[in-house]
Amino acid sequence: MLTISQIASYAGVTVRTVRHYHAKGLLPEPERDHSGYRRYDAAAVVELVRIRTLADAGVPLSRVEELLGAGPDEFAAAVEDIDRRLRAEVRELQRHRERIAKLASGDSLALPPEAVAYLERLRAVGVTEQMVDAERDAWILVAAQLPDRMPYYMQTKSQQLEDATVTALYQELAEIVEWPADDPRLDVVGDRLAAQFAAVPDTGWDEGPLPDDLADLLDTVFLTSVPGARRILERLEHHGWTGWTNIRRINPEH
Repeated sequence: MLTISQIASYAGVTVRTVRHYHAKGLLPEPERDHSGYRRYDAAAVVELVRIRTLADAGVPLSRVEELLGAGPDEFAAAVEDIDRRLRAEVRELQRHRERIAKLASGDSLALPPEAVAYLERLRAVGVTEQMVDAERDAWILVAAQLPDRMPYYMQTKSQQLEDATVTALYQELAEIVEWPADDPRLDVVGDRLAAQFAAVPDTGWDEGPLPDDLADLLDTVFLTSVPGARRILERLEHHGWTGWTNIRRINPEH
């Protein structure tokens, strides 16, 4: 007769595994002897080895008891079903491996190649890393919601970088975020932005607006991260513009 440690050693499992099989009802618990210890016979060892063999082959414990008592045909059908499930899991794991292999750190994480290229262009024209990081985080939000629209947005943003006034604004934004909320220079920034917006043809505002809920989220990021953001937006409204992410004309300029 064997102790629980000995039967576990014979079967190549741990004592904890034996107790787990007891709890699952797969391996009957023997009565305790006069010393208070459970003693296992050879039949228990054989049963434990059969359980371990099925478990090691990937058979769910919920089906082990079924297979232990199955006849040849029933066993073969159950094994075929389990094998089919395991092959499906292998295919899914392989897809995960392929996705993991394509992941990269930094800008490439959660952004398509065209967005990464756009961020590199920002760096090339002298935009500070702080502003590039802010752009990256904003575009991660957009890419998560509108992945199919990202090529269009990135093409549009890249074209904007051809405008010297746009690149100058980007370069100044790193300084602007440090200005206090009541800095009068913010009005000048708002005036310049309004003038740039006015130069865009009316049809230019009709293409590619973001959904309102996403635009509101991005506007909130701007308002919370830039102390003078609200004053800039108020100045834009003075000139007849509303919004930050989705900019719209609300009335003719004064």
